[in-house]
Amino acid sequence: MLAFVACHLFNHALALISIDTAEYGRGWFSILWLNPVSSVIFYGSVVVHLFLVLRSIYLLRSLQMPWREALQILLGLAIPFLIIDHAAGIRFSRMLFGIDEGYDVVIRRFWIMSPYLGLRQSIALVLIWAHGCLGVYFWLRYRSWYRQVAPYLLMFAVLLPIMALLGFSDAGRQMEMDLPADHPHSEAGMRSPSDPPPAPSPRSPERQATISHITFGIRLAFGAAVILTFAARAIRGWRQRSRGFEILYEDGHALRAPAGFSILEASRLEGISHFSACGGKGRCSTCRVKILESEAPLPEPGDIERATLQRIHADSDVRLGCQLRPTGRVKVALLLAARQQDDAPANNEPIRPGREEEIAVLFCDLRNFTALSESRLPYDMVFLLNRYFTVVSQSVEQAGGRIDKFIGDGAMALFGLDGNRETASADALKAACLILRNVEKLNEELEQQFAVRLRIAIGIHAGPSIVGIMGYGAAKTLTAIGDTVNVASRLETAAKEFDTSIVVSEPVMVQSGHKRDGLRSRTIPIRGRSSEMKVFLISEEESRVLLS
Repeated sequence: MLAFVACHLFNHALALISIDTAEYGRGWFSILWLNPVSSVIFYGSVVVHLFLVLRSIYLLRSLQMPWREALQILLGLAIPFLIIDHAAGIRFSRMLFGIDEGYDVVIRRFWIMSPYLGLRQSIALVLIWAHGCLGVYFWLRYRSWYRQVAPYLLMFAVLLPIMALLGFSDAGRQMEMDLPADHPHSEAGMRSPSDPPPAPSPRSPERQATISHITFGIRLAFGAAVILTFAARAIRGWRQRSRGFEILYEDGHALRAPAGFSILEASRLEGISHFSACGGKGRCSTCRVKILESEAPLPEPGDIERATLQRIHADSDVRLGCQLRPTGRVKVALLLAARQQDDAPANNEPIRPGREEEIAVLFCDLRNFTALSESRLPYDMVFLLNRYFTVVSQSVEQAGGRIDKFIGDGAMALFGLDGNRETASADALKAACLILRNVEKLNEELEQQFAVRLRIAIGIHAGPSIVGIMGYGAAKTLTAIGDTVNVASRLETAAKEFDTSIVVSEPVMVQSGHKRDGLRSRTIPIRGRSSEMKVFLISEEESRVLLS
């Protein structure tokens, strides 16, 4: 259906060239979409889509949900009422009476005869497109490659409807200008709702009345289906409340939920904060709960829940709140705190649930910080550290990385977060070399003013890490945790121990593609690992060669 709408909007955009061009495009559009096979597929998908919308509304145990999910459902219900007149009119005119209304007829009707209808159809087109784009977003947002293609999808999603509306308005103005100056519907004439149309309509009053009856019947049938869906929900809710169960929360909250509700649905119904990043579809595990007590045997996990629980290596008493539907009294503990208003990501950071990603991690630290701090005034130390942090941050950003955090006199940077994981290791090495080069320039300034020389130790490792929005309030930001981060920190310490500038793990050197001939290497133990790791030692002089 979204492909149909995209073709329709593109056809409108052709009117920016001329109405004849749009009409020529409509010929190809008709060949593609009005043949029997395409018609069966398209109308079948429309019917299935409407059925699924009504089914999803019926299956929802609670209508309390995030605003984006509610907007998606509301648009799905409103769109049919907005487009039935136009869509059914065009199609039934063709099917019943063999009338093929071209762009000149449609634009005359919507731009000259009834601008209100034109405005309504324009709004309907934008809403349909927004509804489809929201669906694509919900479908793709957690795919690992989505961040790479998202800018291009957004550009396409914004430009296509704008060009379509511009094409419609441009064609309408051109048609209006082509009317005779003395015509009542021209720009020079006086318009009145009682004036006759500029050209006879291909639909006779009898045919128009037939089409109106059909469209009214379709609208009535869909409206009745919506009403019946909500009525069925009300009847089901009444029956379920009479056979409800009790949920006790570890923090003292208690509620009685209708039979058939999941833990998540019951929490939302009663306004209890219960986090669910994927919207209750069993994909993210953020709604998981620990079963403390259960009056009756719990239903066995389904395929979706079982796969998610296995992926996170959950204990036997942990279940997904969105999938578990108890039949008796149960006491639970929410394992992940809900995201409150003051707990939102800071600095407009996008909501990004945790997932495992292949990244490179760089740790950078001052070697002689303790000695410096003992012999300098506090104001001088703040100045020195800020100059040092500026050099590190600019070097990391220049290499395509992201400063994660500053830890005392050290810094942690991440590479490969924006879809460039293939070059993450090379970018991290480039950042390390830039840091050394720029700190050397900084030292030339500091030696004259403070008689001090900064020395840097850097560790770099690459591998899988858990990446997500973490923290609280204003301190909440995108960061990484896991073994890769711990190893990178250990390598930064090893750089001090080996009295070298950079210590890089073997995976980083392999992935970066740099030659390892002539570089010193060591095999060192890593705390928390049973096996040792091969690392490469890079001096300040060797870093200049890598940077060249």
